[in-house]
Amino acid sequence: MSSSPSVITLTNDYWRVGLVPATGGSVAFGQVRIRGEWVDVLRPTAEEDRGNRSHCSSFPLVPWSNRIRDGKLLWQGRAYQLRTNPGDGTARHGVGIEYPWSVVKQSATSATLEFSSRDVYGVNFPWTFTARFEYTLEGDRLTFGLSVTNTDHETFPAGLGHHPYFVRRLALPDGTTSAAPHLQINCEQSYDLIDALPVAAAGPIAPRADFRTSRPLGESVVDDCLTGRTSPTVAVIEYPGDLAITIHAGELLSHVVAYAPEGAPFFAVEPVTNVNDAFTLDAQGVKGTGLFLVQPGETRHTEFSFSATKS
Repeated sequence: MSSSPSVITLTNDYWRVGLVPATGGSVAFGQVRIRGEWVDVLRPTAEEDRGNRSHCSSFPLVPWSNRIRDGKLLWQGRAYQLRTNPGDGTARHGVGIEYPWSVVKQSATSATLEFSSRDVYGVNFPWTFTARFEYTLEGDRLTFGLSVTNTDHETFPAGLGHHPYFVRRLALPDGTTSAAPHLQINCEQSYDLIDALPVAAAGPIAPRADFRTSRPLGESVVDDCLTGRTSPTVAVIEYPGDLAITIHAGELLSHVVAYAPEGAPFFAVEPVTNVNDAFTLDAQGVKGTGLFLVQPGETRHTEFSFSATKS
């Protein structure tokens, strides 16, 4: 029986975060110290599941976020056929999660992980690139630094993001659980989605995805992509009486995916650059998809952070 992948643990007075470089550069756990004990804020990964990125607390999205319809990456009049996910027939969540990442820098409170598509065979993307993701603890803030470098000979379109899962209720030190979360997202537009794929440009925000004013997350299914950010503060997740997590993000992260499946003990708030299936919308002339261009030799960088405020 194979052993569980090794975990890099970052710790300060506020946060304890585990990284699993071998599992697509994923995050194994994200905990905040509450009343002297570590409490999971991100969905924890069971030790036996740390080799499965789908069970991890969060994972990198590079060089695109979310899905590509039928795996057809449309760019400058060409259609590049990518391998598709058997579940829904799309190319999903980029390619970085499919390979081990290297640890290029590490300290007690930070680590930098890197993936170079030139170093492996069969990468599901037409151009070569290097991704470098930095994880840093500073005071009450956990920062994710995301970058992609074009190592190819021609310009390509790309996207970046991360896929954090948050627990619906905190397991508190006294053996009780927290109140259900309240969610606030500073976006004023959303996309009409069919099977998680958009059919047109963003429009007025859908009522189920309208968290402009903080409200309970509730039990209804949410699976939406939002844009039209109105603040450097992307979102606030509050567990009333115990903890608030404030998400700040750079301008390049112009979209937010909100995902709350029915009956699950977790939900996701994902800071991302691009809408689902951005390549198809861009080919149709839709503006504001969030795709960005990377010139040969160029690095595009952005970051987001979680700040923990304890009640």
